[in-house]
Amino acid sequence: MADTVASAAPDAAVSYRRYVCAVCGFIYNEALGDPDEGFAPGTRFEDIPDDWECPECGVSKRDFRLLVV
Repeated sequence: MADTVASAAPDAAVSYRRYVCAVCGFIYNEALGDPDEGFAPGTRFEDIPDDWECPECGVSKRDFRLLVV
């Protein structure tokens, strides 16, 4: 009898977060990234450069808050 190994999809165990701009409400979703800004799907918020600005209103990354639902 052969040994079997259960495998899950790579993203199955990954928990992505969402961050909301406190000024305009734009939501950055780590799972989706933001291809228009050059961030591939799966890009963590902490991996975005500190000088990045909200694409909707231009405020800094510091003005984003973790979205808890």
